[in-house]
Amino acid sequence: MSDSAPVGAGEAPRPLPPAPDGILAIRGGVAGMSFQLEELLRGAGQLDEVVQQLIGIEEAARRVQDELEPYLYDSYGTGCSAINAVAESRKEVGRVREELVEVSTSVRASHRDYMQAEDKNARPHALRLDQLKGSGAPGLLALGRDLTEENYNRFIPDDYMAADLIRPLLDSPLLAQYQPRPVSIEKMDETAEDVQPTMAESLRRLERLHARNDGEIEVIQFDNNGSPSWMVLIPGTQPKSPATNPFDIQGIGEALGYDSEDVVPAVGQALREAGAAAGDPVVAVGHSQGGVHAMNLSQNKAFLSEFDLKYVLTAGAPVGGITAEPGISSLHLEHVQDWVPGADGRRNPDTKDRVTVTLKDGVRTPAGEDPGLGPGHDQENYAAGAELVAASHDESLATSTAAFAGVVGAGGVAKVTRFKLERAPMPGPSSAARPGPPPTVRDTKADAGTR
Repeated sequence: MSDSAPVGAGEAPRPLPPAPDGILAIRGGVAGMSFQLEELLRGAGQLDEVVQQLIGIEEAARRVQDELEPYLYDSYGTGCSAINAVAESRKEVGRVREELVEVSTSVRASHRDYMQAEDKNARPHALRLDQLKGSGAPGLLALGRDLTEENYNRFIPDDYMAADLIRPLLDSPLLAQYQPRPVSIEKMDETAEDVQPTMAESLRRLERLHARNDGEIEVIQFDNNGSPSWMVLIPGTQPKSPATNPFDIQGIGEALGYDSEDVVPAVGQALREAGAAAGDPVVAVGHSQGGVHAMNLSQNKAFLSEFDLKYVLTAGAPVGGITAEPGISSLHLEHVQDWVPGADGRRNPDTKDRVTVTLKDGVRTPAGEDPGLGPGHDQENYAAGAELVAASHDESLATSTAAFAGVVGAGGVAKVTRFKLERAPMPGPSSAARPGPPPTVRDTKADAGTR
């Protein structure tokens, strides 16, 4: 008795979303939908190669038929049998070829349909204001508690990009004090510490660094099997600090609107002064605004031409509009009660090297503590989530965490150097301000009319 065919045999391949992993909702990576779709297309290409090979076999069989015909009358019975056998074999190969063409066409159609569905589902339709009417305070509060990146994006137009709004606004001469200014660094101290380079402990170190509230970053040198590797910790927004702190509120504008054009060179200088050499592997870790600066490293060609950025870890950071250069892995931690990751209006891309993990547990701010931007944005919550990521057997997470560990190694005694970043003060009245946009024809005519 023949074995029964598996369920779904003969149907077009169907990519599958990753299974839920406790409170972790996982998107992207090697088990992500996008990579599965890439694999579908690659499979269709391999089928096309087999089809071409079968066409070659058919042509070879046809030549054999032609070469047998002169011998047909030498032995008519056996000659006919031979020619018929070759002809039948050629027809069978042709049938297989046609079936493979149908399968390849079906796979490509599946790829096209899934891509269209993913494109539609990438952003839910924007909510209309009339959908909020009558919801009352309880409804609005419930909405506030569930401001995930995707739900937040439902309020934002499809063509919105944070830089599209922030950059033109800050380029105004009236807002010169909020425009980026050169950032210098000062070495604060250098110590030898026992560092456990896990994602969770890296985020906890980052929380302690953030609490200093003075614009400091940490550069950690690891010994990874005899070779140096580096980690850069970049804190989130530090609002109650001097205007010279590049991680103040103004720093959000530089990160989202100007691609961290002054912070990225400062990070590169800090690495050099800490001892990093050209080509050394680097991991960048950042929370909130710091996560945006960290991801901006991944698209800065000058930085990447000097250092080998291998991995970026962000927590609670709006980085959907930043596209890393190929080969750089990243993991983005988000929380269902944290609206900040959606503030840029873009969903994180789902690619082989990029994984987004949304934490779905309910959290509250302890009594008496400052809620800040909400309990979902708290770094300890993200550190606890990173522990779950490390313990997960999900294929995407296992591959991503292995990439992180492959750079930083097993840990142990490491050199830790802290640098203070300082933004240049506002230029005096006589100094030239950042040039604004060129005058329009209308502006020129108006000026001419006043002379």
